Amino acid sequence: MFASDARRVITRLFVPGSETHVRALIGRILKLDELEVSRLIGQVEQAFDSRHYDLASAFRSHYDEVATYIENDDAISEDRRLLIGAYFTKEYSFESAALFNPSMVAHPDQGGLPSGAVRFLMSLRATGEGHVSSIVFRAGVIDGSGDMIVDPPSPYARSPELLKHHPNEKQTFFLKLIEMGAYNNTAGDLLDRLPDRFTDGDLDRALDEMAQLEPPAQRFEETARDLRWLARSDYVLKLPANRCPSEIVIFPATENESRGMEDMRLVRFTDDDGKVCYYGIYTAHNGFRSLPQLLETEDFHYVQVTPLHGKYVQNKGQALFPRKINGWYVMIARLDGENLYLMRSKSVRFWNEAEKLQIPTHPWEYVQIGNCGPPLETPKGWLLLTHGVGPMREYCIGASLLDLQDPSRIIGQTAEPILVPTEAERDGYVPNVVYSCGSMIHGDRVIIPYAMADSATGVATVALAELLDLLAG
Repeated sequence: MFASDARRVITRLFVPGSETHVRALIGRILKLDELEVSRLIGQVEQAFDSRHYDLASAFRSHYDEVATYIENDDAISEDRRLLIGAYFTKEYSFESAALFNPSMVAHPDQGGLPSGAVRFLMSLRATGEGHVSSIVFRAGVIDGSGDMIVDPPSPYARSPELLKHHPNEKQTFFLKLIEMGAYNNTAGDLLDRLPDRFTDGDLDRALDEMAQLEPPAQRFEETARDLRWLARSDYVLKLPANRCPSEIVIFPATENESRGMEDMRLVRFTDDDGKVCYYGIYTAHNGFRSLPQLLETEDFHYVQVTPLHGKYVQNKGQALFPRKINGWYVMIARLDGENLYLMRSKSVRFWNEAEKLQIPTHPWEYVQIGNCGPPLETPKGWLLLTHGVGPMREYCIGASLLDLQDPSRIIGQTAEPILVPTEAERDGYVPNVVYSCGSMIHGDRVIIPYAMADSATGVATVALAELLDLLAG
């Protein structure tokens, strides 16, 4: 079982109050003599250095965040810079509340394994203070007998480096605002001020110009918030190279994710030319709106994050098939909060075609159904694990089998769930829930990692042949 561990922490910028408070704090530190500065930073490093991979780097970064408040920055000693940075740093226990909603794929590195074994990579949703969710990882090996050995998590953890935001295409931006229901006359006036490809700086300058108008544009503040949120949803992360996956914490990096990154469905995608990349679709929240985001990487070193576009990507829980079907990207989603839909597109980022695939049929799923991650390819069809919600808002996991060439055709469904909460799994942050964001097939077994009551994570296995016989029989 994967359980949350409050001892796992990352460093975050800590700003204790208003600009007046910040200036007063810095002023007190600047009055210290150098001996006291050296003594204090030495105390901090002795107390916290063993808890972080590179604590000094975090202090320098956070010093840079407040350096504009210091008049004679060049005269500041290195120890004083580090001490100022330390006062503007806090630890965040990123999985103190829960570690759940797992998704697993074959690891990019399969070297050095015994015959019949596979190395896996698993993403999980970690929840900490303030119920802010981030994306974390675990790795390990499934041997030839189907037994799982999980690598022990590293004592260190850190967030990737945020490299840049991509320029925005105005036409795409316009269409996304319409999809979000955020387009209005103020947004239209703003877009008229922007070039066809615009940067965050271009947007900020245009918003500053509009803020000076008399009278101010109607609903200006709300529109400005939506525009900045959407513009900053596109970025690149640089993950530390040659690091244990458990050290990586993809923490909300932009305003549109500020209230959390939820339920990533990870898939190892093989293109028609044999090229492999990894996609992860998750939901970003900022407290006002939700936005489906696409994470894309070939090597888990550089990761591109972009929003999904199209009128059918406004809900949660999209799961991408692991390859194209008849030249189309295909995705499973729940668009209406109740039923499952099949979506097709020529682009992995734009989704404007959908058809209803499956409706609640059995009592254990009468409230709603959804996917439990990307479909798994088998000789008899696409194995789609589903979740259903029944009496007492109990979440259970079932399965469907879709035709390989035409996944809109359902071959079979389980009449009863294959996984239900046991008495030991019922209690937690959200009671009576078992839930998965992605499984994998290894040998003759289906490996299903699943969340228990939105608190911890367990793993179940089922014989593939037995499950297929049940579905195709």
